[in-house]
Amino acid sequence: MHLSTGTPPHAGAAPGLDRMVMLIANEENLRQVIAFPKNKKARDLLMRAPSKVSPEQLRDVHIKLDIDK
Repeated sequence: MHLSTGTPPHAGAAPGLDRMVMLIANEENLRQVIAFPKNKKARDLLMRAPSKVSPEQLRDVHIKLDIDK
């Protein structure tokens, strides 16, 4: 975090909405209230994300990769 302009207005102690929901729901783990929880390696196991993108998926969204092989 770069604080060249000073500390944030909340002094770094701003509670997030997900943490408030965790307290209201009386859950011990934040992952129980997050819509798309990630594991410790920042992977979403339900969506298998991040993952490789197929050429068909790239074509569907009109993305062309110019990679030297």
